[in-house]
Amino acid sequence: MPAMRRSTLVFVLFLMAACMLPLPATHADQTDERLDGLFLRLHQTSDDGEAFALTQQIWQIWRQTEDAHATRMMAKGITAMHGQDYEEALSAFDEVVRVAPDFAEGWNKRATVHYLMDNLDASKEDIFETLRREPRHFGAISGLGLIFLEEGEEKLALGAFIKALKINPHLEDARGFVQVLKRKLGGQAI
Repeated sequence: MPAMRRSTLVFVLFLMAACMLPLPATHADQTDERLDGLFLRLHQTSDDGEAFALTQQIWQIWRQTEDAHATRMMAKGITAMHGQDYEEALSAFDEVVRVAPDFAEGWNKRATVHYLMDNLDASKEDIFETLRREPRHFGAISGLGLIFLEEGEEKLALGAFIKALKINPHLEDARGFVQVLKRKLGGQAI
């Protein structure tokens, strides 16, 4: 397996693992007021442990919705995705975006499943829906970078990973992609 493809797989597995962390009892989503402070602290910290904890808190908030049915469908979809039952996961996330269309993470999870199923155009469409609702969604932006890599659009991939790092400067996989792509592209303009 080529090094770039192996790194892509590791990055996707990291994003999937972030989906599996337990949720606290409170409800939130991309509109939660705590996010601004978490993003500010994420930019201020140089401590890797704190950055990891802050990133996980952001993911936890993003994954929450006050719609009980959407919450059940998110859990069902995440479990199916973790078990690599992508058809079941897609069905669950379809239901999430149907019942909670303003919930950014529902779109992001469906984008992830589409990516895993090699439905790259559908994945990109869902990423754009995610970003319409949460422009700071570094996971969605990184996912877009992965799609651009799959499509051979290395300049666009580089731009996406750089943008993700501006939002969350502690994304080591994105930083690795930036370094590889900058070397590969040399002095070409982004």
